Amino acid sequence: MTLPIDPSFREYQHRRLHHWDQVAFKMTSWKGWGGAYHKRLQQVYQNIVPPNQRVLDVGCGDGSLLASLQPGEGIGVDLSMAMLTIARSRFPNLRFIQADAHHIPLHGTFDVIILSDLISELWDVQAVFRELRRLCHPHTRILINSYSRLWELPLRIAEIAGVAKPSLDLNWLTVEDVGNLLDLEGFEPIRDWQEILLPLPIPVLAPILNRFLVRLWPFHHLALTNMMVARPVPAPGTAGETPLVSVIIPARNEAGNIADIFSRTPELGAGTELVFVEGHSQDDTYAVIERESKAHPERRCILLRQTGEGKGDAVRLGFEHASGQVLLILDADLTVPPEDLPRFYQALVSGKAEFVNGVRLVYPIEAQAMRYLNLIGNKLFGLAFSWLLGQTIKDTLCGTKGLWKYHYELIAANRSYFGGFDPFGDFDLLLGAARFNLKIVDLPIR
Repeated sequence: MTLPIDPSFREYQHRRLHHWDQVAFKMTSWKGWGGAYHKRLQQVYQNIVPPNQRVLDVGCGDGSLLASLQPGEGIGVDLSMAMLTIARSRFPNLRFIQADAHHIPLHGTFDVIILSDLISELWDVQAVFRELRRLCHPHTRILINSYSRLWELPLRIAEIAGVAKPSLDLNWLTVEDVGNLLDLEGFEPIRDWQEILLPLPIPVLAPILNRFLVRLWPFHHLALTNMMVARPVPAPGTAGETPLVSVIIPARNEAGNIADIFSRTPELGAGTELVFVEGHSQDDTYAVIERESKAHPERRCILLRQTGEGKGDAVRLGFEHASGQVLLILDADLTVPPEDLPRFYQALVSGKAEFVNGVRLVYPIEAQAMRYLNLIGNKLFGLAFSWLLGQTIKDTLCGTKGLWKYHYELIAANRSYFGGFDPFGDFDLLLGAARFNLKIVDLPIR
């Protein structure tokens, strides 16, 4: 794409270049509220961008945000050479390029592309999204934050008072505006939320407002910045080769269901691999699995004996030994019918979901299948996780879930971020999926 030839654009670009060069000269002595604001922004981005990613920061300024993410490869692009001079001196391990966001002289793709407080400065937001599309692979995430229009007057007052960096005329785009422009250029918003109620370094009060109160209605409407995560829309017919599917089946005292699992679990994709993880059964579950495996030589089957404790440990062991590109979990008690597994598979291979979460709380539940207090607890957990993750999660404890193996490997490599607190394995996977900004889809099952 070539730069616009409109003379108004050239003047617009020149004024902004001069403005941000002047701001850069004052950066070392700046004592405004911007320090607290940008420090909080760094914390927010660190929560959603794991280390060692290939990161492009468009409108990178002095490079602080990019450096805080500990990228495996980090490239910053900015219009202001004065800003880039500061960035290069502070972070010599990163690469910085002077360029306009409408025409980025780079090739290849990135895992994460950041536009932090940039779209309010752009001449043509849609054109920039179009430019970014060629720098994306299918799993790239676009991360955007922009000022809320509610803060237009407070920001102006802060600039006049000398406690905020001066700015030129800004674009004031709503979340809906940004989502629409992303959609026009082949991106799909995954989630959006609000951050920062108090951009001032006031002890105790600022953490309470910025970490907790901003998540609650109606306070989130008063937030300074809108956050959004988007991904490239999967193109039809680009799923690639038909994948092998591994079904992980934790089994403890489930000898009576093993024959049904062999007979009822459908063949999916390039084939279905049954990965049984037997966990300290008091009955003959292990022997029954061995017997049924021999009786069904046509079925791919792996049998593992669990050494650790808990379902979470069993699932992780099964994932470790699975050879499929798609990983599904099926509880051996068959509370979720194996006949529902094709729905999970199809949601993944179609690109409509990157993490499929089974939901038992939509259709009527059979008598005695779930006690009333368990039902209430599940609903409360779902509300809490929906609030925490920014995506709707109705049932956190349904055992049936699905994801791609390469996504699981990313989650496993970053498991220490949340710690090993989860004996069930459900929270571990959900939190990891959210940290990598996967598109989580609830799939109702009976």
